[in-house]
Amino acid sequence: MSNKKIKVLCVDDSALIRSVMTEIINSQSDMTVVGTAADPLVARDLIKVTNPDVLTLDVEMPRMDGLEFLEKLMRLRPMPVVMVSSLTERGSEIALRALELGAIDFVTKPRLGVRDGLLNYTELIAGKIRTAASARLQPSRHAAAPRPGGDAPHESLLRSPLLSTEKLIIIGASTGGTEAIREVLQPLPPDSPAVMIAQHMPAGFTRSFAQRLDGLCRINVKEAEQGERVLPGYAYIAPGGFHLSLARSGANYVAHLDQEPPVNRHRPSIDVLFDSAAKHAGKNAIGIILTGMGRDGAEGLLRMKRAGAHTLAQDEASCVVFGMPREAIALGAVDDVSPLSEVSRRVMAHLRTFGERANRV
Repeated sequence: MSNKKIKVLCVDDSALIRSVMTEIINSQSDMTVVGTAADPLVARDLIKVTNPDVLTLDVEMPRMDGLEFLEKLMRLRPMPVVMVSSLTERGSEIALRALELGAIDFVTKPRLGVRDGLLNYTELIAGKIRTAASARLQPSRHAAAPRPGGDAPHESLLRSPLLSTEKLIIIGASTGGTEAIREVLQPLPPDSPAVMIAQHMPAGFTRSFAQRLDGLCRINVKEAEQGERVLPGYAYIAPGGFHLSLARSGANYVAHLDQEPPVNRHRPSIDVLFDSAAKHAGKNAIGIILTGMGRDGAEGLLRMKRAGAHTLAQDEASCVVFGMPREAIALGAVDDVSPLSEVSRRVMAHLRTFGERANRV
């Protein structure tokens, strides 16, 4: 393990935020602030001088908007960036756009008591900086407009009515997951099995995330609601701050939400969703674990596999962070390791094979 400290440059127009971020980062033994800047133009010069490992970047700043700066940075001098965003509807949309442009993650500024609020986030902020420093930078993937035909064949995917109502696609993701999920969902046809998603994301951001995906995908994408039926042609995203699990109501699948304690330090937890899919869907589920730090979802994916589900993991080369897929692979929980660009195709191929078998019965 290298003793070299992670060099961080903090960019924020608030002197208070710059001061508190400096205090937080310099309190960690493995990182140090090498400079602060009040706007992107100053930051641009400091990057050349300090050569930071990670940039923390405010969204709304004078002289140049944080997103405009991020876009230029990722084109001309790609580096790991953690965005610092206010928790507003506009702030959440901007944070998601930043992730699309290549930022690794974001930190939410507290609404009140900024200094104490940020200091309470010390462990979270330090963790995100560490993750960013070790992350694999991916080329910026600008979200394509939805295409009527997409990448999938025009004929109906689900020729068997049983397949349409019984099969489920269950996805877990963390750091780097917002763009990975988009890439998995966009090719899915309108008659896709229902999709349930646990993405590590704070409260206040998942609604904007769902709305963004809904405008880009041929399936409908929404935040999950307590007790609603889980229907083909829909993707349901766990709301930030809630566990999402699969339940049964008679012959129907339904979504269950709760605020039980975090699992693996997360709420929503991927393990909670995967465990419920193993219990209620068994062999009718397809489990997918995407990019992310840590091991949330690895044990749950193993339980899904043991219950008969087909399981996939994103491969290392296409992951921003290979932690969760690596853990699942090491446990023997994964049937298929796939580049992100191939995940949807492999899922649909598996579904077609399943449907052909069902039609022969």
